[in-house]
Amino acid sequence: MSHVTDPNFWRGKRVLLTGHTGFKGSWAGLWLTTMGARVTGYALPPASDPSLHALLHADGLPDGQLGDIRDGEALATVTRKSEPEIILHMAAQPLVRESYATPAETFDVNVMGTIRLLEAARAVRSVKAILVVTTDKVYRNDESGRHFQESDTLGGHDPYSGSKAACEVVVATWRSAYFEERGIRVATARGGNVIGGGDFSADRLVPDIVRAALSGTRLNIRSPLATRPWQHVLDCLNGYFLFAEALYNGAGDVDALNFGPSPDEAQIAVSHVANAIQAAMGLEAEWDDVSSLKQPREMQTLGLDPALAGERLGWRAQFSQQQAIDWTARWYDGWRRGKAPLELTLDQIDAFTKGR
Repeated sequence: MSHVTDPNFWRGKRVLLTGHTGFKGSWAGLWLTTMGARVTGYALPPASDPSLHALLHADGLPDGQLGDIRDGEALATVTRKSEPEIILHMAAQPLVRESYATPAETFDVNVMGTIRLLEAARAVRSVKAILVVTTDKVYRNDESGRHFQESDTLGGHDPYSGSKAACEVVVATWRSAYFEERGIRVATARGGNVIGGGDFSADRLVPDIVRAALSGTRLNIRSPLATRPWQHVLDCLNGYFLFAEALYNGAGDVDALNFGPSPDEAQIAVSHVANAIQAAMGLEAEWDDVSSLKQPREMQTLGLDPALAGERLGWRAQFSQQQAIDWTARWYDGWRRGKAPLELTLDQIDAFTKGR
């Protein structure tokens, strides 16, 4: 059984959460708020319509401000006014295919945006811990199928991966140059491919399945044989929160951790996830393979070794990849049948924390 984040730790904590309008950010803001954290959000308006943030009507995030992570002055103002003790930096340009179309903007958001956040944090005396969320794609991927460890070489075949690897270097530099001497712990979290209810992003597998189901069109899959470290959003966020707790408490000297399914689990291909989600939603398992069409290169294999997170935090994925798929499909199916998104999301947070 994995450790679960402690509500008593978060109660009353002032938290700055960037990217609070995104898929993971919406889950994070709601969960933190239910634990009694005083959350201030900073992000662009939701990038999709519908969006989980809009479906929740921002009920779970009492203090959210819209703004661009590249606007250093606005970011500095909200950081100063919120006086955060903990900063969770999730704001990003998160899509591989979009990064091919807008590489300079991707680097500006992911690298310079992170620098502006760290600069804003330097000016605020209340900050005790900063966790910057990067990605499982920061590693130089030789397509060998091995599960990457935190000590492996960083790299990136596409602008998104490269920008996040560069972000890792930025965090390491600011940590050693500015934060260590003040006793402020700064680290990065490298999460696997996250799935869960309420993701409506473009160019992601599960949202594409849901859109096809709602519109009655056939699903197109770009890379049906590609494998990814699939995990439920609650498992991933639980890792982030446990890491932030440890950083705040000054525990350990680890500067980066992987969060993903156990390497002992068989790697699951995109096609299997598509079939399982469709089946769990009561749909025919139907899709078209469009891998022969010309498109930007995406890695075919990707795996993480999260053993260090287990050693340092007592964390491991509570869900198997199949359970993550089932919980995801259950959320969308409930929403499709008219259940309130806030109720669906709160119910799953509650069930997860109670180990049900």
